[in-house]
This record gives sequence, C-alpha cells and structure tokens, in this order.
Amino acid sequence: MKSKNQFCTLPGLVNSVFSLLLFSILLFSVISLTACSRAKLPALQQGDVIVAFGDSLTAGYGVDKKYSYPNVLADMTGLKVINEGVSGETTIQGLQRLANVLEKYSPKLVILLEGGNDVLQKVPELQIKANLAKMIQIIQNSGSAVLLVGVPEKKLFGSSLELYAELANEFNIPLEDDIVANLMKRLSMKSDYVHFNQQGYQAMADAIYKQLQSSGAIN
Repeated sequence: MKSKNQFCTLPGLVNSVFSLLLFSILLFSVISLTACSRAKLPALQQGDVIVAFGDSLTAGYGVDKKYSYPNVLADMTGLKVINEGVSGETTIQGLQRLANVLEKYSPKLVILLEGGNDVLQKVPELQIKANLAKMIQIIQNSGSAVLLVGVPEKKLFGSSLELYAELANEFNIPLEDDIVANLMKRLSMKSDYVHFNQQGYQAMADAIYKQLQSSGAIN
C-alpha cells in the first residue's frame, strides 16, 4: 500500500516544474527587454537625414500632413525627416519600394513602422516577420541604422506583436514597442478606428524622440 507522501509526490513535482517554467519565461522576457534597451544608434549630426518609412500612421492619415509624426519630429530634432509613409501599404509592398527610397535619400537612420495593414488583412505573423527581417537587412546593408516601431495585435487592448521584440533582439536595434498599442486604446487620440488625430501623432513623435535620446542618437 502506498504511503500518503507517495501520493503527494507527483502533484509536487508538477508544481515544481510549472514554477521553473514560469521563472524561465519571466527571465527570458527580462533579458529580451534589457537587450532591446541596450541597443544603440549612431549620434545624429546636423545635415543627417532620417527617413520615416511606413504606412498611413507614418503618412499622417487623418490630419494635415504638417501634423504627421515625421513633421513634428523634424521640428523637435532640428533634423531633416523625410516622410515616406504610404497609406494602405503592407510589408511586402514596403519591401518592394524600400531600396529605391534608400538610394534616393541615403539616410543615416530609418524609422521603420510597418505591419499594421498586414495585421488587418490577417497575414500570417511568420510572413510579417520575414518581410520585416528582409527590410531591416536591406537598411543595414545600405549603411543606415534602424529604429523599429512595434504594431499591436488585432484585438481590444492588444499589445505589440512579440515578433517586433524578437526582431529587435536578432538585429540588435532599438525598439519603440508601446506607443502605437497605447494610442490604439485611447479614443481621445484617434481620428477613426485605426488612425490618430493631431494629439495622437504628437504623442508618437514624443515617444520616438525619447527613444532616439535613450539610444544615443540625439542629446
């Protein structure tokens, strides 16, 4: 006949394994966030060009273009920020036009904000990630630095897709992972279901400016 302690052995083992697994997940998350925060950008100088590359959130859909986040960021930094946002663009479409944009402007830095339309069109996350990885490689191979901006899941109060943090770690680039997801939850910052108003784009510019500061691109 089995003792009482023997009956308790299996549940105890399961609890121990679960605790160890949970600790491992939390540790991995902390390491990932730390790695993203440590990624640095080259210091930007007067005359350097920044290209803001993306879809309608970069283009500034819903407001006069002077209130788009690239225009606001240009005023904040005193640097030339080219608005290369195309409304409705998916990552595969952005991938197709990226090389020409890089050749045209020879930017020191590219702020990459793509993937929102892929999410809306239910493109598989593996495909989104693969397209973004190719874009990052093209940018880096051109000699430009990359600041990646995360896009949220397609659900109420969703956070940025994990693939953005994975890409930031893989390519050792800084990531602004919160601002778009946070603004999507705030009706007071939006002009419609998926786009922002003047205050929303200002908040985007503020968050990206802070990320540029923390990554060493600007003082």
